[in-house]
Amino acid sequence: MSPPKHVDLVVLAAALAVFLLGGLPMLGFAAAAAAWLAQRGVQALANRRAGAELAAGNRQRAMATVATTTLGRVWLMATVVLLTGLAEREAGLAAGLLLLALFTVSFAAQGIAHLFDEPQAGKA
Repeated sequence: MSPPKHVDLVVLAAALAVFLLGGLPMLGFAAAAAAWLAQRGVQALANRRAGAELAAGNRQRAMATVATTTLGRVWLMATVVLLTGLAEREAGLAAGLLLLALFTVSFAAQGIAHLFDEPQAGKA
């Protein structure tokens, strides 16, 4: 595994210190952390399944798996922010900003990791 692919988890751990020292709502951190870890689990399972589908030569099913889980993960995070905001407005804002930061870092790290991945034989 490439460390840059998981830098979002380091940011999540660092955010705990920021929330504690900054007096930010811990409900926001807890909600964002739970949503982020859940969506990372879904992403890992989806990638494994998409890889198996590609290995079986079924590109349409692999793309359907990736597309469906990507949309589901976004809805999961948006729902968590909404519900957290309804419970406590400041916590919802904190959760939303933390998830935005985590998504940005994760997206950038995946792009950088993809640039440095070695092409494998038989893959374009």
